[in-house]
Amino acid sequence: MDAPSLPAPLSVWMDSTAGPDRSGNALPGAVEVAVIGAGIAGLTTAYALAREGRSVLVLDAGPVGGGVSGHTTAKLTAQHAEKYASLRRHKGPEAATQYGQDQSAAIDWIERTSAELGVDCAFTRTDSYVYTTDPGRLTDLRAEAAAAADAGLPAEFVERIDLDVPAAGAVRFTGQARFHPRRWLLGLAAAVEKLGGQVAENTRVLRVDERPVPVVHTERGKIRAEEVVIATHYPLLDRGLYFARLEPVRDLVVAGPVPEGSDGMFLDADTHHSVRYLEHNGERLAIVGGEHYRTGEEVDVEARYVRLAEWARRHAGLTGVTHRWSAHDLSTLDSVPYVGRYHPVSRNLWVATGFGQWGMSGGTAAGLLLADLIAGRENQGSRLYHPDRFDLRSGISLARTNFTVARHFVGDHLRAAGADAEFATLGMGEARVATSGASVVAAYRDHEGVLHRRNAHCTHLGCVVAFNNAEKTWDCPCHASRFGVDGSVIQGPATRPLPEA
Repeated sequence: MDAPSLPAPLSVWMDSTAGPDRSGNALPGAVEVAVIGAGIAGLTTAYALAREGRSVLVLDAGPVGGGVSGHTTAKLTAQHAEKYASLRRHKGPEAATQYGQDQSAAIDWIERTSAELGVDCAFTRTDSYVYTTDPGRLTDLRAEAAAAADAGLPAEFVERIDLDVPAAGAVRFTGQARFHPRRWLLGLAAAVEKLGGQVAENTRVLRVDERPVPVVHTERGKIRAEEVVIATHYPLLDRGLYFARLEPVRDLVVAGPVPEGSDGMFLDADTHHSVRYLEHNGERLAIVGGEHYRTGEEVDVEARYVRLAEWARRHAGLTGVTHRWSAHDLSTLDSVPYVGRYHPVSRNLWVATGFGQWGMSGGTAAGLLLADLIAGRENQGSRLYHPDRFDLRSGISLARTNFTVARHFVGDHLRAAGADAEFATLGMGEARVATSGASVVAAYRDHEGVLHRRNAHCTHLGCVVAFNNAEKTWDCPCHASRFGVDGSVIQGPATRPLPEA
């Protein structure tokens, strides 16, 4: 793989599994629980409540599992980088224990429930490793192993791992898992329907009214609900100030065939390169992630894919790249997800967001927690994940995150003002953001020579979008909304397309 030839972006999870088209499903006028988002958090919540006899409707702007949950490396592990030493230091040993128990219980729940439902989601138990190639970091990893073991997790420090990297040492968690997330989510959606619930795909939610009774407004009509769950990864409602409390990043992923070798899951503690394996169509694939960057930053994403493919060749044994995609991650101010009531005075509006890079176990744990809260059951984890928590560490993170947003809001407008607004000079496949008259214009010339001009102001809060040259999208650096070159919304929190310019 001297000069990697990369395919068009497409997740192996989406490519390998077809599902029924639920686009035309009729919407009810009223329902007990409306869940917005057919990813792992939303469908876990919906299934858990439907199993208890609640009438449930799941809405998604795309297909089941077609958002963040279908664009992940799909590791099912309680090992979340160096999480437990940090939790112990900042929140105490009880918080570390609670977090570890919740993540482990989520993995066990998927294993048990997939067997009960007969869903073949390729669930496989395996060991997980966080390693370092820097001998100076071994003290940190030893401390992480000790903190995780104290939290009741199957953790230990080891000196060697079965991956072709010069690892100085690693933390190993035994008995973790990997699976096929799209198969799992299609299975959950079918189970929700079998229990009397409904799932509607390609139905974008525009807003939610909370009072006097919750009403969900969609492109296809409105639905009254007793409870509303926002599980859209990035919360689509601005109340609660989530846009100021979440840090958006994207990680790139490549996948391709490899010879027989290790069966573990690996993460570099310093570079965040990630490796796991998959049996697919009779051959063995490695799924390799890395090269993360803040969504919407002015970076050459295509070049980053090439670097990642080369790393995968050298260290994971890829003989070629059959699939590539990007994973969208949101981190909270204190690196613990926000799960609970949407804002301090909400009574019937709930949220699950901010899973960092660990949405498979984190989203499942969140769905089970929300089901308990909506049903009025006590859950020991509710205080740890409560969305309204705030401390000194969160305050520092809040200031840093919003300084970055302000820098983009001002700096990107200035750069657009200084850019060449003569879009006729754009070659095929080229894009530019520039001030033209009174407007800031995002222009792209496609490979048929057609020039697409859109207003460059994100329809969420007005930041200037930047071009993603690998996925051919306009991405917002402030709050991670993403748009097609035709202006269509790909990812929120924006709900309105970029208008023509």
